[in-house]
Amino acid sequence: MRIGLRVDVDTLRGTQFGVPGLLQLLHKHGIRATFFFSVGPDNMGRHLWRLIRPTFAWKMLRTQATTLYGWDILLRGTFWPGPIIGQRLSHIIRAARDAGHEIGLHAWDHHRWQVRIDRMDAEEIRESLRRGFEMLAEIVGQPPSCSAVPGWKCNDLVLSAKDAFGFRYNSDCRGTQVFRPIVDGKLFATPQVPINLPTYDEMIGRDGVTPASFNDHMLSLLDPNRLNTLTVHAEVEGIACLGMFDAFVTRAMERGGEFVPLGELVVPGVSQAQARLARTTIPGREGWIACQNTN
Repeated sequence: MRIGLRVDVDTLRGTQFGVPGLLQLLHKHGIRATFFFSVGPDNMGRHLWRLIRPTFAWKMLRTQATTLYGWDILLRGTFWPGPIIGQRLSHIIRAARDAGHEIGLHAWDHHRWQVRIDRMDAEEIRESLRRGFEMLAEIVGQPPSCSAVPGWKCNDLVLSAKDAFGFRYNSDCRGTQVFRPIVDGKLFATPQVPINLPTYDEMIGRDGVTPASFNDHMLSLLDPNRLNTLTVHAEVEGIACLGMFDAFVTRAMERGGEFVPLGELVVPGVSQAQARLARTTIPGREGWIACQNTN
């Protein structure tokens, strides 16, 4: 049972403290993963203005955000411009590369992408991707081989813009199988590796799932007969929940689970499904996300 492991790195704190913690954990277990890095300004604190939305306020309470993320994440960039992550912490990004992990682009400005994607035109999308792509390529010494948009917020303009960057694959949506996306009748060559397992912040505090029962719940969702792709966050599983994630990895491997980078789920020469992207909502996550449309 292969489990595609994706690590999203959204913030300065996640890069500085979460990535080293996860690198040690993965080394201990002999595991390789895919790290998707945000490299531009860390303005995540500006999300606090969304507290006026009941669904976001409930998520903050449900996940005990101040304890889970820390005040430095929750306030970063709120009243002053956030630091450029790739300039401050390039050595940590290179450490993930040197440890043999797959390196991909998450975002230039994670916060801006999440809040502006519905108003971004094709040029703004290309510019955001270009800035992140070029900085990450400079840091690791080669172009990133893959990408994953923040919050699974992807649309047809994004797919079209990404086509010019030569990514081996993208992971921009939720879904059930590796597929090639279709936009306006055009079939793109770059496959999508969707995520099909829930994240910590989506599940905790819902349906009776607590920190004590979270690993049991996640283990129950693994299925050797289907795609298993998991996203963890450097800010969560790399810091406050590092011990919990260590226990999950141990138990999953004892059950025959093999953790691999997402790229290993893209098999050259094997025909892939074709699908369009559709917007949907899922329990535990605010707003819309992109999902593989199997209809």
